[in-house]
Amino acid sequence: MSVTELPGTPTPEPAATGTPARPARRTSPFGALLLRLHFYAGLLVAPFLVVAALTGLAYTVTPQLDAALYGDQLTVARVGERPLPMAVQVGAARNAHPDGGIVAVQPGDGDRSTRVVFSVPELGERQHTVYVDPYTARIQGQLTTWFGSTPATTWLDDLHRNLHLGVVGRHYSELAASWLWVLALGGVVLWWRRRAARSTARHLLVPDLSAARGVRRTRGWHATTGIWLTVGLLFLSATGLTWSRYAGANFGSGLDALDARTPEISTSLAAGPAGPVDTGGDHHGAAGASGVVESAAVDRVLAAARAAGLTGPVEIAPAQQPGSAWTVTQIDNTWPVAKDRVAVDPTAATVTARSDFADWPLLAQLSGLGVQAHMGVLLGPVNQVLLAALALGLLCVVVWGYRMWWQRRPTRADRRALAGTPPARGGVRGLPWWVLVAGVPLILAVGWALPLFGLPLLAFLVVDVAVAAVARRRSGPSPWAPVPTGR
Repeated sequence: MSVTELPGTPTPEPAATGTPARPARRTSPFGALLLRLHFYAGLLVAPFLVVAALTGLAYTVTPQLDAALYGDQLTVARVGERPLPMAVQVGAARNAHPDGGIVAVQPGDGDRSTRVVFSVPELGERQHTVYVDPYTARIQGQLTTWFGSTPATTWLDDLHRNLHLGVVGRHYSELAASWLWVLALGGVVLWWRRRAARSTARHLLVPDLSAARGVRRTRGWHATTGIWLTVGLLFLSATGLTWSRYAGANFGSGLDALDARTPEISTSLAAGPAGPVDTGGDHHGAAGASGVVESAAVDRVLAAARAAGLTGPVEIAPAQQPGSAWTVTQIDNTWPVAKDRVAVDPTAATVTARSDFADWPLLAQLSGLGVQAHMGVLLGPVNQVLLAALALGLLCVVVWGYRMWWQRRPTRADRRALAGTPPARGGVRGLPWWVLVAGVPLILAVGWALPLFGLPLLAFLVVDVAVAAVARRRSGPSPWAPVPTGR
């Protein structure tokens, strides 16, 4: 992502001794428009990118933070020879937390504690999780969780997604993701055009350290760092948009139209009702016996899922409606991922349906993998390091961009200013007609799919054209008017 020389403020390279200076290059209308858009988009969107980068950087350390804050709950101090039956572990969790209904059980393995997740109406979309030592059935602790995330991870996730401002706050992250790819690709095009004009790509991937101190040196670091980060920034933009409010909804509609959603797994049981379901009601008398039967069913369901080939960490979800099967899902999100699912009749302990990750539509697979990589878990610690490097690199690029803006400010006594002047306007009027015919529908389509890109872009173009028209009436002919060639 780079800001090249701004029209009207030339910065010619020093010529070698005896070599005539190269004539100033006239910027094309397309280049001028892209430069102006890149300049203003970077200037106005950069604060949102800084916040997203800082909060994302904080989120990358959540595994280590969880280990430090909740190690006593998440892991056991001593690994036994073999875990106790799940009925014993779930029963211990129910005794420790008699309220609410069980919605999921994650059996412990190795030094991982067993997690029994309860749905409590008072918590809304959050749950109450009881952590059980799988070898002794001792309660390790209890936490309020959100889809398995600890309170600290949930807090940082909300900070990154919406700044703890709810629905209104989600606009910030969607605006950043909607413009990040535009800035990245626009910067690449501008930097390539500049290098191509000089018939060299010498410093395309390495900053020009021979450049004089000042804006040239800063621009070199800004541009080459942006080039190195481009693929990662495009990835963050695309994956971030998939769960944004408006663009995410359009993405979901596209998946529906292409029949590319994650396949549903059938939980219907034609033979009749499933085994007893813990609904979180009164747990006295006969209902207590029901809780014991439900706990014992966890062992049967888990054994059936293991026999069906589901290895590694799994999550067991009891049926929430009579006549339905339980589901068991692999939850290993580290590459190579394990996300196969089976539906199990808890009474007969037989598999009634299956959905393997390998059979998902390609878009569903890519979307799932992309989300895990965006969250820093797909590649383990390597994923965390890569995300942290992207966040730090983006912060550097933004700082260098603002520094260039300040370095380009006029410093003469009669032209002093606090910051540099923006690129000259008028690029839209200089574009060929065929570019407008092809480009306008494309921009409209992208703007519809990404509303927080389309609406700000429309506002920018309308204001830019209107201000240019006023300035043209005051100053005379357009800078894009044909230049006479006759003598």
